[in-house]
Amino acid sequence: MPGENEPLLGHEHSSPPRPRRILHYFRTELDPRRGDLLLLFCYVITGLLDSSAVFIWGSFVSMQTGNTVYFGLGLVGTDDDRWIKSGVSIAGFCLGSLCFAAFHRTFLPRQRWVLCASFLVQWACIIAAAIVVTVYRPARDAPLSWLVLVPIALLAFQSSGQAVSSRVLKYNGLTSVVLTSVYCDLFSHPDLLSPKVVGSAEEMRRVGAVICLLFGTILGGLWAHSSVGLMGALWTAALLKAAILFAWLVWKADEPASEEF
Repeated sequence: MPGENEPLLGHEHSSPPRPRRILHYFRTELDPRRGDLLLLFCYVITGLLDSSAVFIWGSFVSMQTGNTVYFGLGLVGTDDDRWIKSGVSIAGFCLGSLCFAAFHRTFLPRQRWVLCASFLVQWACIIAAAIVVTVYRPARDAPLSWLVLVPIALLAFQSSGQAVSSRVLKYNGLTSVVLTSVYCDLFSHPDLLSPKVVGSAEEMRRVGAVICLLFGTILGGLWAHSSVGLMGALWTAALLKAAILFAWLVWKADEPASEEF
């Protein structure tokens, strides 16, 4: 007969304390498989933000190719201030790329807490920009001020985090901020018109990227033309980014390779 102080059913060890289990949970590396689905979801956010930002502010906050063109035209002389907004967006994106990449290099890049922290910062940037726009409601013809430049910088900064995440997850073709290379790779495929394309995961990702960004662009355009305007687009983007953050919180851990005995 077991003594009164002996564990029942022969359990010799109790489970780890709850704080230790939580710490272990957030330190686990995540399985990158199916991570392309979240990156495709990021394309929706990009289309949503860029279409509404171009309509209201006249500059992109994610796709920096167009901003570089606007900035270059401004250097040779233009009658508007679009080139200044574009320059701020480029600077915000470059700074974000530097910060997010350094963060992922400093820690294990695919640990749950690292990815969650990255997308938490991105979400916070969108929230901050949405608050500014909600409180001050800058109009399309509003003079250039911090009410425009600060939200642009914040949105550009967070968009770089999505691009860095595509490198972390090893889906380099899904940067979520550009489609030019996607179009090139998709339509230069030697089997473009054959059933092989439908069965290719890589080609389906490219098609998905185009569709998702187009959907986000249409959604952003609808918001921009509505009475709610840019405010609605930013709060929608914040909600979508929060959904990605929650997905990383519950994402499947990467299973270690089993040992053979």
